[in-house]
Amino acid sequence: MRIAVILISVPTFVVMSSCSSLDPNTRSMATFVDAVPTTSSVQIPDSGPSASESGILLFFSDRGGPTEIYAISPDEERLSNGPRRIIDQMDGSKAPAISPDGKRIAFMCESDIFIINVDGTGLQRLTDTPAYESHPDWSPDGTQIAFISDRDGNREIYVMKTDASDIRRLTDNPADDMRPDWSPDGTRLLFNSEREGNWDIFVMNADGTEVEQLSDNPKWELFPQWSPGGDQILFTLATAGRWDQQIYLMDSDGSNHVQLTQPPGINENPVWSPDGSRIAFQTDRDGNFEIYIMSVDGGDQVRITQHPSGDYWPSWGSLP
Repeated sequence: MRIAVILISVPTFVVMSSCSSLDPNTRSMATFVDAVPTTSSVQIPDSGPSASESGILLFFSDRGGPTEIYAISPDEERLSNGPRRIIDQMDGSKAPAISPDGKRIAFMCESDIFIINVDGTGLQRLTDTPAYESHPDWSPDGTQIAFISDRDGNREIYVMKTDASDIRRLTDNPADDMRPDWSPDGTRLLFNSEREGNWDIFVMNADGTEVEQLSDNPKWELFPQWSPGGDQILFTLATAGRWDQQIYLMDSDGSNHVQLTQPPGINENPVWSPDGSRIAFQTDRDGNFEIYIMSVDGGDQVRITQHPSGDYWPSWGSLP
C-alpha cells in the first residue's frame, strides 16, 4: 500500500503556556476519556484542485513531545513533507473539533474547553473550573458547543453558547455520559452512556428530553457520529478489558450493523468526511497509532500519517 502523507502548510503561532501531556503508557481507549484539542493558524494552499472539496483533517499527536494539534490534507494528490502543527507552546492540547464553517477549532487543554480561529487569532477560554471538561462538539449552525463535564459529580453532557454563556446540563444520571455528537439538523444529540451497565449509544433531543437507547450489546459501543445526511451512525465496538476495537456502521434507528474494519490492530474513533463519501479513523495496525482514510464500505484504506509517535482523534471539516 502506498503511504500518502499529505499536508497543509501551517505557520506556527505562540498562543499560551503548556498544558498536561499525554501519558505514553495509556492505550488509545483513554482518548475516549481524555480527548483534548488544540489550535493554530492554517494557511490554505492556493494550488490543488480538490483542496476545498476534501477539506482539512485535524488530529492530536505527541510527535513533538507533549500532545499538540496538527493539520493535514486528506488529498493524496497534494503530498507534502508531513503534517503541520497548528498551535505552538500549548502543550497537552487534544480532541480538536473544527467548526461547521471551517473557521474555528474547539479543543480541550488542562481539562478546560477553548476555541480559536484557524488563523491563530481570537483564543477564548470557554470553561475555567476545577472540573474535568472535554469532548467539545459544534452545533451545525456554529452557535453552540456540547461538551462533557464532571462539575456536578459525575460526567454529564452540557451545552453552552460559543461565548461561554447559557451553560445548560442536558443529562442527569448517576452513570457517566460521554462523547456528544449533534445531528446534522441540530435537533438531537448522540452520546455514550454507562446507564445500562456498559457503554451504549443513546440519542436525545437537543434540550435533553426524550432519551432513547439505540444500542444494546454486551460489548461497548463508543464514538458515535451521525453521517452528514443523518441516516447512518458510525461507532466503535469494543470488548471491555480487551483492546479489540473495530469500526461499525448502523442506521440511525440503531438497526443494520455493518462491520467496516477487521483485525489485526485496533481501529477506532471514526469520523465522516464533510461530503459523507469517506471515513477517517485511527489505527495501530502498523505498530503505533496513525490516521487512515477509507471509503464508506470499508474499502480503499489509505494511511495518511506516518510517525513513530501516536496520532489520534481525527476531526474532518470543510474549508472556509
